[in-house]
Amino acid sequence: MKTVQGKIVDPVSRRIFNGEIEIKDGKISDVRETDGVPDQYIMPGLIDSHIHIESSMLIPSEFARLAVRHGTVATVSDPHEIANVCGKKGVEYMIKNGKKVPLKFYFGVPSCVPATTFETAGAELDKEDVEKLLQRDDIHYLSEMMNWPGVLNDDPDVLAKIDAALKLGKPIDGHAPGLKGEKAKKYAAAEISTDHECFTIEEAIDKLEAGMLIIIREGSAAKNYNALVKLFDTYPDKLMFCSDDKHPDDLIQGHINELVVRTLSHGYDLFDILHASSVLPIRHYGLKVGLLQKGDSADFIIVDQPESMKVKETWIDGEPVFQDGKVLFSKVNARKINHFTSHKITPEDVILKSDNENQPLIVAEDGQLVTKKEIAKLSIQNGIVQPDPDRDILKIAVVNRYEKKPPAIAFIKNFGLKNGAIASSVAHDSHNIIAVGSSDEFICKAVNMIMEQKGGISAVSDEKEDILPLPIAGIMSDEKGEDVAAGYERLSKMSKTMGSSLNAPFMLISFMALLVIPSLKLSDKGLFDGETFEFVKQ
Repeated sequence: MKTVQGKIVDPVSRRIFNGEIEIKDGKISDVRETDGVPDQYIMPGLIDSHIHIESSMLIPSEFARLAVRHGTVATVSDPHEIANVCGKKGVEYMIKNGKKVPLKFYFGVPSCVPATTFETAGAELDKEDVEKLLQRDDIHYLSEMMNWPGVLNDDPDVLAKIDAALKLGKPIDGHAPGLKGEKAKKYAAAEISTDHECFTIEEAIDKLEAGMLIIIREGSAAKNYNALVKLFDTYPDKLMFCSDDKHPDDLIQGHINELVVRTLSHGYDLFDILHASSVLPIRHYGLKVGLLQKGDSADFIIVDQPESMKVKETWIDGEPVFQDGKVLFSKVNARKINHFTSHKITPEDVILKSDNENQPLIVAEDGQLVTKKEIAKLSIQNGIVQPDPDRDILKIAVVNRYEKKPPAIAFIKNFGLKNGAIASSVAHDSHNIIAVGSSDEFICKAVNMIMEQKGGISAVSDEKEDILPLPIAGIMSDEKGEDVAAGYERLSKMSKTMGSSLNAPFMLISFMALLVIPSLKLSDKGLFDGETFEFVKQ
């Protein structure tokens, strides 16, 4: 029997009172009002309602050791990234590793692997695979339905996956950036219940009116919080919070607790905020996570005060997992899993031959997954199109890491590199190697460093070269979270010394191959228009 005292923040009765919680066998056996309690607040644990754990570059067990410090007790996790590399085995790897630590991971089955037919992935999950995975008790929902054109056009394979989830009573997550009007209504009518991709409040309201729940996203690359926070004025009961993609250096600093603090600072009601950070995700996804009620799992956090959300303790299933500044569970030794074919490239592999001096240009936007498209007049020398670093027009390459194929080449703006290149085998969704650089030689060196390690992020310049190896599926490390965060931050700082002014250059580059997010992206098969769903002539 354990007893915890403080100011209890009850999200169900929506009141704060002095009291104590009695814990027995991992459950809350009683909640009592009492006087003379410590000056601390007992609050429901926080939940990230949509995240790709892989984006932290950490395996689930190491992600957990960072997240519990910030009061996170559970995540709604889409293993889409590792599924694109390793298929069903990758999904099983995440589930198995996550079960070795106390944080509650609720994994879904990825609905779109590969995300499109316009790129080369390492695996495929067809409708039969999805149906079988959905039948597992440790699979809790159908992950984001990226193929919104398939939904709107009644694609039989897409509808079969949706129907399999509905028959099992498992929620279906959405992914439909920019979808509005009648299209949004038809998408929602397929019983797709959430969307985390809204980047304007008008789009979010359109989807809310169509019957969807909106998950406000604030991650390392996509930051939609400021655009959507005013939804709390009119739709506080239909909102959740998520990070979607959280890189390790950001996870060291904070998680969903940061959004609680920010929303409180805007003057919104604490209980509406807790509804988004805890209550609604538990109820919508059917999570076995407690809400400080008698009979619930004893999952809660102790903070100094809600306005600062400085977490003093995190409890899961009646046991403290973070206390006195220390994580109370150990690092897990993990086996390796990967799918990688190493083949070095040469500068001759990354030239673009064309007689067209008016080249389509990917225009990256800091803090956004969407890109813009422009036409840039570029110099042609001996039939080879030249980048123009003086105008911040650099070369971008995507190299197939599953089989030896010629790299895809295009041009990109706003990365700012003056003397060097960065590369990554974290490249949504198929996780081929992507690189941006000021010269062909730099690009090749950055790519080949990753080839040698069979995964990682790298940076090269005239003065230095560095890499953070990611041996787990080429997208994660099994090292301590603090060490991975330090390595990531070191490379990020190096890229900025090379001229980049981006907030998170390695996060942004990882989305430049994400074809399901408009406008212009690059896959290993070529330059792709995400609005017309067609390749672009160069």
